[in-house]
Amino acid sequence: MGGRQVTSPEGMSWQGMHITVAGLGVSGISAARALAGLGASVVVVDGGDSEVLREKAAALESSLEGVRVRLGDGDTLPEGTDLVVTSPGWKPTSPLFAAAAEAGVDVVGDVEIAWRLRGPDAPPWLAVTGTNGKTTTTRMLASILRAAGLRTAAVGNIGTPIIDIVLGEEAYSDLDVLAVELSSYQLHWAPSLRAHSAAVLNLAPDHLDWHGSMEAYAADKGRIYEGNRVACVYNVADKATEDLVREADVEEGCRAIGFTLGTPGPSQLGVVEGILVDRAFVEDRQKNAQELAEVADVNPPAPHNIANALAAAALARAFGVPAKAVRDGLRAFRPDAHRIEHVADVDQVAYVDDSKATNTHAAEASLAAYESIVWIAGGLAKGATFDELVAKSAQRLRGAVLIGADRGLIREALARHAPEVPVVDLDRTDTGAMLAAVQEARALARAGDTVLLAPACASMDMFVNYNKRGDAFAEAVRELRSGDG
Repeated sequence: MGGRQVTSPEGMSWQGMHITVAGLGVSGISAARALAGLGASVVVVDGGDSEVLREKAAALESSLEGVRVRLGDGDTLPEGTDLVVTSPGWKPTSPLFAAAAEAGVDVVGDVEIAWRLRGPDAPPWLAVTGTNGKTTTTRMLASILRAAGLRTAAVGNIGTPIIDIVLGEEAYSDLDVLAVELSSYQLHWAPSLRAHSAAVLNLAPDHLDWHGSMEAYAADKGRIYEGNRVACVYNVADKATEDLVREADVEEGCRAIGFTLGTPGPSQLGVVEGILVDRAFVEDRQKNAQELAEVADVNPPAPHNIANALAAAALARAFGVPAKAVRDGLRAFRPDAHRIEHVADVDQVAYVDDSKATNTHAAEASLAAYESIVWIAGGLAKGATFDELVAKSAQRLRGAVLIGADRGLIREALARHAPEVPVVDLDRTDTGAMLAAVQEARALARAGDTVLLAPACASMDMFVNYNKRGDAFAEAVRELRSGDG
């Protein structure tokens, strides 16, 4: 890590500024409301022009003075724009941003605006990013912080726009610390962000159509370390995350803190005989370690989730949280739905919903959690390949049931790397296919097996989102239990 003193940008006056907000989604509406409330003149642009968007536009314009919405044209920069605030999903190559660059106008995101608005007495940010596990780790972190008696909120990409927290009715300055989940999109547009401490959980190819390359994707993830004051937390098993720490410019004294599922070295957190231990935030870390919690305190105690818990613990310990609060916070934590969620046992077979495993990296972690699996997979591959995933997981597979538009890619990988594994290829993409898939999986499973929905693909070919896909799986399992399936 480099060593330089980093300062946050000075506050600025928004009164009378002409700001263009790109996108009429959740974050765009949040930014428009916040900036108009601060006295800015706001134009929201969106390339769409649907009835739903028109209703949103009318509601926004009628509720706030100084806000106009322009639908059907997201490419043209409004005349007189001083600043563009983009929603996370807009690609850097969008014509609007090219027009802004030509006019010498900066483009930032809602996280950057929140950072600039936070004020002199604002609570520090503990920030989390990574290809997988961000939400779980951020919520674990918030649970640990609360167990320590700290006033906190889990915000950012986790669902609550961070601008709404910064300008919310509850006094932002009354909070002690924020647990902030950040996507690569948000980090790309947040050049001034300087966290107290931050973690990159893992790196695997994802959203490359947006970033343009794996190198650009990694660089945007690595922005989370810039200017860190206390700790840069990285994954010992994922060298790319450590490389990002080495490349980061941080404040003097900021430390590199690793987490590992193995025995930790000095300045690391890890696992020893079923115990989560800290060799980073203890006196004489060459010789000493602090017990934090038991593996059994992590829910669920799957390997990738233990890694999430260690990362959350590292950030909390960097903030001075006592060991007891780590244990109590992990015990109190309940994971969100559709994240390696145990649905039911039927005929001594466990049915587990990990519909959130929408890419191969997440599916690999999910498959590694069980010994004998009937795997339900498939959907939209988003350009992914499946050979490495199948090769690593082949010995755990009792069978596979494939659904969705790109299931053929997984079937071919299974044929190459696990030819002995029986495969049921359901040639259908309707929502009712999930019930058929669960029924086929039941026929393949034996007592002690796990039927695991870990699709390794996006859901939009069959379902509105991964939540609906997981709900369909759970409903199909309930039909099995009732005897209707």
